[in-house]
Amino acid sequence: MSHNSLTLHGEPGRRVLRLYHLYRLIVGLLLVFLISSNLDDRLLELTHAQLFRQGSWVYLIANLFIAVRLRRPRYLQFFSLALFDVLLLAALLYAAGGISSGLGSLLIVAVAIANILLRGNSGLLIAACAALSFILLTFHISLSRPAAANQFIQAGALGALCFAVAMVVQTLTRHLRVSEDLARQRANDIANLEVLNNLILQRMHTGILVVDARQNVVQVNQSALRMLGVSTLIGEPLTVNYPELLERLQQWSCNPSLRPSNLHVGQDERILQPSFSTLQRGDQQDTLIFLEDVSEIAQRAHEMKLVSLGRLTAGIAHEIRNPLGAISHAAQLLHESEELDAPDRRLAQIIQDQSRRMNLVIENVLQLSRNRKSAPQLLDLKYWMHRFASEFRSTAKANQHLHLETTSGTIQTRIDPHQLTQVLSNLVQNGMRYSAQHNPRGQVWLKLYRDPDSDLAVLDILDDGPGVDTEQQLSIFEPFYTTDSKGTGLGLYISRELCEGNQARLAYRSRPEGGSCFRIIFAHPRKVSWGEESVTSNNKKESVP
Repeated sequence: MSHNSLTLHGEPGRRVLRLYHLYRLIVGLLLVFLISSNLDDRLLELTHAQLFRQGSWVYLIANLFIAVRLRRPRYLQFFSLALFDVLLLAALLYAAGGISSGLGSLLIVAVAIANILLRGNSGLLIAACAALSFILLTFHISLSRPAAANQFIQAGALGALCFAVAMVVQTLTRHLRVSEDLARQRANDIANLEVLNNLILQRMHTGILVVDARQNVVQVNQSALRMLGVSTLIGEPLTVNYPELLERLQQWSCNPSLRPSNLHVGQDERILQPSFSTLQRGDQQDTLIFLEDVSEIAQRAHEMKLVSLGRLTAGIAHEIRNPLGAISHAAQLLHESEELDAPDRRLAQIIQDQSRRMNLVIENVLQLSRNRKSAPQLLDLKYWMHRFASEFRSTAKANQHLHLETTSGTIQTRIDPHQLTQVLSNLVQNGMRYSAQHNPRGQVWLKLYRDPDSDLAVLDILDDGPGVDTEQQLSIFEPFYTTDSKGTGLGLYISRELCEGNQARLAYRSRPEGGSCFRIIFAHPRKVSWGEESVTSNNKKESVP
């Protein structure tokens, strides 16, 4: 701390200065009241009555002016103020008759207050001025009043008391200053630690929410907001916004050893694993909620499953395809034999049809295992969709009609275009087939747009077929589940696997007007992590109309 600053700075120093101003104003008012009521002649043995009366008014007016103008004095200004106060009080002491007037205690108080804000030699200099005033004024008064010579012992005692008060107050102030600096340092450390904790909390990949006893969110980090797809949550109740999360919390409260089940949040059906912990803050007990995004873990599990499936299907294909080919070839020869009657030909045809179906199952599973590794690249979806629709229409049947609707502007994502072609071809062909069952011609609509909330590209594949029953919607993406007697039950499963391999989401949506809607929610073009390589964006979102 520099020597040209006050001992106590900041709010403590200003508080002492305000008390000092108030003290001097009260003293000035008492002195003016004393002379206004003519009590000064009766209570004091005035040496110079006119000087005392004028000095009292000067003391009050000067201190009133100083209190108004001097709010945050510098070191030299306060030193001058303390010196002015001591000298003016010494003049009043002289006019009031010296030590016997009892006004010497006012100088002691002035010295004490001055040494609270002044340090070292400056404070002792004020004490020396007060002590010297006692001695010199007593000596001067004794020249005109010999009886005042008996007051030298009292003057010396008051002078010594000035130095004692100055040293004691400086010692106490020094300890107070050390405590203040320590408290300020610890407050800064706590503030820096809080900033660091907030920074760590905001940069954590784990979503964190703090809810109070009324289930209102009191604190949340950016990862939780991103996972839940909102911009703010503080002060909002879980009851209204996330009843499923509140249900998991209540289940945990009843049985803390129970592991909560996963949550599916948002249009992209992000998979979140919640966990809970009690947070005690004084008398208030809050709940700490951790949210882990297990979508990437699920994706890696899918990749491992596909690797295992590929190894399994390689062995199955080696063991089954040759016998299956022999069975199919034998059935074909039997079917061509002229000695077979009609029932036997029908049986041979069944063998051929089922052999082809089994071979198709093996081909689909092998195709899935071969495509387990994706090669995503930045793709202009609007341009790509127009090209896909043009190629599909060039090879489509006469009764098949594909409609395409896109919004204005560029819509981008990162995906393997070959795998996207496979997924979209499968979904469009399914839509055409089911649409043709209820209409003279098969129609499919492709609607490409950008979701304004999540900033993700979305593609809806719609048809006007019979739709999917509510009971079947939970199973249509399961392997080998099909409602078509000639289907394998792997088309939608493979399509979803390929989408998840590209960090996209494929889901089914019911249409109130009838028909089916399969929705693909693509990954953000600059916020996707692919294994060891990372594609990141800056803090700004891509501005695509």
